[in-house]
Amino acid sequence: TTALSEREAVVSTQSTGAAVKQLNPKAEVARAAQALDLNISAAMGLQDVLRTNLGPKGTMKMLVGGAGDIKITKDGNVLLHEMQIQHPTASLIARVATAQDDITGDGTTSNVLIIGELLKQAKVYISDGLHPRIAAEGFDLAKKRALQVLDSMAQKKCSRDDLINVARTSLRTKVKSSLADHLTECIVDAVLAIQKEGEPIDL
Repeated sequence: TTALSEREAVVSTQSTGAAVKQLNPKAEVARAAQALDLNISAAMGLQDVLRTNLGPKGTMKMLVGGAGDIKITKDGNVLLHEMQIQHPTASLIARVATAQDDITGDGTTSNVLIIGELLKQAKVYISDGLHPRIAAEGFDLAKKRALQVLDSMAQKKCSRDDLINVARTSLRTKVKSSLADHLTECIVDAVLAIQKEGEPIDL
């Protein structure tokens, strides 16, 4: 082995240190608590954007594209698809919510609001010293209990009036109330016309 001179050793150490420091000089480093706070804040920010969309009296949003094209909508699915979300946690929530819409056709805004509210409540307990893992386990227990309650409330058979109410609730979040009320009965009657006893509805 060849021993390094004192000057060569200093240069070597400085070079190595400089390489480590300049690996990504623009990277933002956050501690665990700060990262958790940033993630919860991102979820709450997304919740604030979509909060006013919920329900038949929700407000419309105007989206202006890069080419100047304009979209006016209150559909949470459309908004989440059109928004350029940079934060990874907010982007994950948006993908989960749009997946809900792809499967059931509704519930995008509700998903975002529920997730934001759960994280907001978790933030309160975590700031009091609760470990995030305990909060996550609590969410899992709450999910199981919620599914049990929903199963106990579920109706195996629905009357035409019940179906009309369900369809009206969903449609009024998409279009104007007058148009939704007109379409509701048409849609319900169309589904009932093709329904076969004991078989899933083939739309």
